[in-house]
Amino acid sequence: MKPSQLSWFLLTTSLTCASAQTADWTPIPPTTRQQTVRPYPIPADSPTIYPYAISNFAAFGYSKWQTGPGVDEGQRLNLMPDGYPGATNATRLLHFFAVSDIHITDKESPVQAIAYGYQGGNSSAYSPVMLYTPQVLDAAIRTVNGLHRQTPFDFGLFVGDASNGSQYNELRWYIDVIDGRRITPSSGTNAGADTIDYQKPFQAAGLNASIPWYQTLGNHDHMWLGSHPINEYFRETYTNDTILLMGDLYTEGVDSRTTFMGSIDGRTPYGDILGVGPVANFVTNGVTNAPHVLAADPSRYPLKVSEWINEFFTTTSQPAGHGFARTNAATSFASYTVEPKTNAPIKLIVLDDTQTDAHFALHMQGYLDEERFAWLTNELNQGQAEDKLMIISAHLPIALVGYGGTNSPITSTQLLAKLHEYPNLLLWVAGHRHRNAITPHMGANPAHPEDNFWEVETASLRDFPQQFRTFEILRNTDNSISILATCVDPQVKAGEPAAISRGYAVAAARIFTNPCPNWVDTNAYATNAELVKLLSPAMQKKIANYGGTLAHPVAVDRTPTGVLVSFKGKLQSADTLAGPWREVSEATTPYTVSASAGAKYYRAIE
Repeated sequence: MKPSQLSWFLLTTSLTCASAQTADWTPIPPTTRQQTVRPYPIPADSPTIYPYAISNFAAFGYSKWQTGPGVDEGQRLNLMPDGYPGATNATRLLHFFAVSDIHITDKESPVQAIAYGYQGGNSSAYSPVMLYTPQVLDAAIRTVNGLHRQTPFDFGLFVGDASNGSQYNELRWYIDVIDGRRITPSSGTNAGADTIDYQKPFQAAGLNASIPWYQTLGNHDHMWLGSHPINEYFRETYTNDTILLMGDLYTEGVDSRTTFMGSIDGRTPYGDILGVGPVANFVTNGVTNAPHVLAADPSRYPLKVSEWINEFFTTTSQPAGHGFARTNAATSFASYTVEPKTNAPIKLIVLDDTQTDAHFALHMQGYLDEERFAWLTNELNQGQAEDKLMIISAHLPIALVGYGGTNSPITSTQLLAKLHEYPNLLLWVAGHRHRNAITPHMGANPAHPEDNFWEVETASLRDFPQQFRTFEILRNTDNSISILATCVDPQVKAGEPAAISRGYAVAAARIFTNPCPNWVDTNAYATNAELVKLLSPAMQKKIANYGGTLAHPVAVDRTPTGVLVSFKGKLQSADTLAGPWREVSEATTPYTVSASAGAKYYRAIE
């Protein structure tokens, strides 16, 4: 075992510590390797309730959750040759986090699709988690900042669907939360801003200024609720005062006018639904009336891809554009590459695999045209020729490229075959399906296991389990690569909006049976594993010269009664710096040391 590079001195009798407590201080958060969030079983005699019956969630146990043990699948050797003896981690090459499917939602917008989900069916159309999306993102950012104190991140990766309805104000809330601005999470008249928790303005924490972050385009970022190109009728409705009138998109078509889609009343504690239902419900003396007049808001206008990209240059966090160049906006080409760390041969390829307006098919999911596929191939060729390890970020997973349509030039089968040509490809990071999943992709030739790579899907901040991921790229003692993929629950304080959202997300998972299929399911739906990947002999030789220490700082924070020691690995203590060092066998992070415990030294070991 290796000791941490940094050991902090604790003079607990006078409460001197390495980092001072601040007003918004929270200890370094655990990941789901240490602790998980799990739905509480619903009593058998509880009634079935509709998703909009929010006031009944707590009474019948729907929103109740508990903490449970951590989860860890351990090493996964699916991609390694038979008989592989294994190796231990030697150095860290890269550390980053990935957040996907935030779906920042303007609840009071007139272009919702609440009619599809308020009585069950489609949780993407309506779920009570719509009320708190900016606050949940803020909680995730605070959690990232806490983890950064322990093992600094090289960068952050946001994997698409930043906004829910491609609205300008939604995207601004998203960027402004990450930038650490003051957020007014409501639109129109800003109803309830003084009294309703989810409507109250708040000061966002902001991502630690030392962490650069990069953005991926999602289907919700440039289409009406991620489901259809924005036509003129949609465009007019976004900023007016009348709730969208349409029908079932898949059975009646985009030009149908049979059902008012509904909106949310921000004046009410539970976000009551306004104006939803068939046109017949709103007919008086043979005249169809609008179900409800909303407060119009010009900031709700929908964004084209070029406009969406341009907004990432209006930011105070780094870098300007967050991966995009001005030429991306000029051409509406939302793919780019960066090299996120100067002292490691790693290339990040950010790929737009969403549908375009020009080639849209209603039932199709992911899409790659010849231009984007040629661009991807060229970037992979360059990365391989330059001996760069490569990571791809795309909103949709590989299996959905071309899925459900007949007009996709590139199928998932063709894409996979191309990806297997590059032994330096480590990882495809995706979102979209709101789930945590890990897929090993095996090449066609068992004699070349270096052609294999991993795909990791990250859950949504919107829906249970409301998690993001961290990734550590490690070099092993045999110069293979380990990808340490870890799910993280945003840390919340009881009663705050993000904590209420967690309860609502648990309730929605029960009501929609997604992902919880029954009332007694208590799974955390976290997937944590060490994913091992073999490199080519040439790359093994090159990578042997790279990597930083695996040590983790020990963070010490003052509390009213003592200090908390946050650490990674195992904790040791000593009465003097020279030792002897003893393992604190009962210690879990954060470890509490009372003011009367005396002076000690603490360090972490791997």
